[in-house]
Amino acid sequence: MAPQPVARSESIAPCIPELEHLIADAMDEWKIPALAVAVVQNGDVALLQAYGQRDVEAGLKATTETQFLIGSVTKSFTAAGLALLVDERRLDWTRPVRDYIPEFRLHDPVATDRVTVRDLLSHHSGLPRHDWVWMPADLTPAQMLAALRHLEPSGDIRTAYQYCNLGYLVAGMVAERISGQSWTDFTRARLTEKLGMKVSFGVEELAAAADSSVPYWMEGDTRLRLKPWPIVVTAAGGIVTSIASFVSWLRLHIEQGAFAGQRLLPTALIRQLQTPRVHVSAPEFAEYGDTHYGLGLRTQQYRGARVVWHGGGWGGWSTLMTMLPDRGVGVAVFTNRSQSVVPDIIANYVFDRACGLEPVPWLDRFRERRRKFLAQLDADRQARKATRQPDTRPSHPLADYAGDYDHPAYGRMTITYADGQLGWAWRGMSAALAHRHYDTFELPEVLGVLFPDRLAITFSTDREGNIASLAAPFEPMVKDIVFARMAGGDCTDPAFRARCIGAFICQGIAAAIIAQDNDGQLTLTFGSQPMSKLLPHQGRTFAIDELGGFRVEFRLGAGGDVDELILHQPNGTFVARRA
Repeated sequence: MAPQPVARSESIAPCIPELEHLIADAMDEWKIPALAVAVVQNGDVALLQAYGQRDVEAGLKATTETQFLIGSVTKSFTAAGLALLVDERRLDWTRPVRDYIPEFRLHDPVATDRVTVRDLLSHHSGLPRHDWVWMPADLTPAQMLAALRHLEPSGDIRTAYQYCNLGYLVAGMVAERISGQSWTDFTRARLTEKLGMKVSFGVEELAAAADSSVPYWMEGDTRLRLKPWPIVVTAAGGIVTSIASFVSWLRLHIEQGAFAGQRLLPTALIRQLQTPRVHVSAPEFAEYGDTHYGLGLRTQQYRGARVVWHGGGWGGWSTLMTMLPDRGVGVAVFTNRSQSVVPDIIANYVFDRACGLEPVPWLDRFRERRRKFLAQLDADRQARKATRQPDTRPSHPLADYAGDYDHPAYGRMTITYADGQLGWAWRGMSAALAHRHYDTFELPEVLGVLFPDRLAITFSTDREGNIASLAAPFEPMVKDIVFARMAGGDCTDPAFRARCIGAFICQGIAAAIIAQDNDGQLTLTFGSQPMSKLLPHQGRTFAIDELGGFRVEFRLGAGGDVDELILHQPNGTFVARRA
């Protein structure tokens, strides 16, 4: 398919001084340490410049070669790499993911069989973000893939847009299975090296670069230097590059798959990447049209012109790639500050000028909004405090909440008790728990590190009143994530289990015979009934396997021997004494 003609745009060259004045004002208002910008127009680089400091404390200036983490702009590379495989007929992105990754499983078996690679690329799988599965950065890709089957969806497949970084993790794994290369090697060999781009992957490689930027975070109106947060879903957000290198990526898309006189991707596939597929949201401002998601790219109208774009945000970085493909204009903006509207302000100014329109005063609009937001912060903090129920106390002594709690995807959470205080630990993070109200506790706010600030943790009891689980709102689009309490106490001790072996007799009921299998686990036999396994539960209590709600508790006599068996079942509690 021949490329469609591109309408020439108004030159922005005469407006560059005004643009640079806008950039300076925006950097000052939003406290941006470093900003790098590239504008490609009518086949030429109209602007390539860096401003500010890549490291404020060291006084190091940013250059056009300064390395930035581009965050989710990486998704456009992942989708384009898969498009190369489509062009080679090695991939059909309308086929189910399981055709390429047989062990792929989702919580919903129907979705498991039907989700396609294209569904992953357009965030149409029904799975919401579940970002706290991968953000602690302690799981391998294989472990994250296995976790997917335990994650609750927030909708049916192809019913709603649900942004999901884990979907791009899987998309990257599809490229690996087909190509036989790691996703990073595949992306370098098939895309960035052909474009002459210098790239690396992840914050560890960024930190090792000679011209790396340092991330900064905003706490209210205070800028803080941030320790880089690792990012393990590399195909979703892990590319590191400079604004000088990124110009080539803009040109590839603006030139509809061609670069330096060679064709890397057919025009038809570039159009597939840019085609709106899934409705994302209605516009907030009259200048915009509705936003849709394509394949690794978003689309919308801006003042009547078609815009193709994607943003990237991660702890301490905010980036934007945006284009007017029908006018041959592309803009990229990199910053080393947590997410802000500054990249949008700059890009919109360029688009206004390129389209021959009077610029919309975006800086004034967003500056007013920012200052109102800052003024509101204290009221918001007070409102959070007001949600607490006054004069409440936990239902149990604090020591009763201590234990290990497990979720098959989110991992193990440990609650400790010492010196009258509950502690919390989960996947490399730890903090003290503060009581909020009733059986709900909360984490503190920890500045400058990756942490689930103010996370509420609510404990629940079983029918006997024992603490049985905790729940936390890690993913707001689904019900709270429930962590089941793991077995703890004497029931996990092989020596104690051996002391329980024997016969126990309850008046009017057949003898209960406790034995031990080859794995050292206890078994229970009532008369002629089939033998059941006893699973360690809590303390000296065991759950009867395959009999929900049935438990066996062993009690010690005055001499310390196990002399009673208490059977807890839905219709009553029964005591049996050792024969």
